Amino acid sequence: MNTVGFFCAVIAAILFGVGGTFAQFLFENRDINLQWLVSIRLLGGGTILLAFAAARDGHGVLAPLRDKKDAIQLLIFGVLGMLSVQYTYFAAIKESNTATATVMQYTAPAMIAVWMAMRTRRWPSGKEYAAIALALTGTFFLVTHGDFSALSITGIALFWGIASAVAAAFNSIQPAGLLHKYSAAYVTGWGMLIGGVALCFVHQPWNVEGIFDATTYLFIAFILLFGSLAAFYLYLKAIRLIGPQYTSLLSCAEPLSAAVLAVLWLGVSFGPMDWLGTALILTTIVLLAKKQTADTQSEKVT
Repeated sequence: MNTVGFFCAVIAAILFGVGGTFAQFLFENRDINLQWLVSIRLLGGGTILLAFAAARDGHGVLAPLRDKKDAIQLLIFGVLGMLSVQYTYFAAIKESNTATATVMQYTAPAMIAVWMAMRTRRWPSGKEYAAIALALTGTFFLVTHGDFSALSITGIALFWGIASAVAAAFNSIQPAGLLHKYSAAYVTGWGMLIGGVALCFVHQPWNVEGIFDATTYLFIAFILLFGSLAAFYLYLKAIRLIGPQYTSLLSCAEPLSAAVLAVLWLGVSFGPMDWLGTALILTTIVLLAKKQTADTQSEKVT
């Protein structure tokens, strides 16, 4: 197993979870506008990351834009990947809570596994099937509390949660080709900046709404620098090192960090069925780690 890729995926997941919890606090207690926060997150994170990349390699930072095909792929990634995954995720948080929105997003590994099987014409392994089943079962318990006849969340929250999962799956698969050619910093930075510019056509970042105090500024800074910039960079670096399917599954550490922080800090109600669903999804990490270790050992033997 690639140790660096493993830790990049897990650390990115934790940062995403904490950043999402801070966003929930801002929505509920500071009346911060959803679209404004997403645009600032994208524009600020992308600008900072590209500035650092330019300082290190002034010529390389423009490389993805010089190739027409790569530039088109980067545009698609920025709008349908970066922008979509952040907007749908924050919308799900606003309509429900961080813990529920984050766990729902982790139906993405099942979508990725199906896509990879179709693309490679290879059926998933037994452990991959088990991981998919656990992710879907865990989501079922989280959304219904085990009752087929009722949802424990609103319909709009479920819509944004599933949309977030689709966007997360796309965000893991689509930039793989770009990451083989360019640094994760370039792909992440341009993707965020493009997504932020696109959102400006919907909500201009200078139209500020909400209550701003020291806590607001501190949480926005964390969301920008750690919950977005560092997290997406580490996540895409992990994709390059261990692949999209394994990165997405390892990122199940995100629901745990989001759930624990939301319950202990924000007082979110998280009952036995919610914890059961989260535990089932997190079990995919163990299955994934065992499978990748076995694959690595098999490659060494052959």
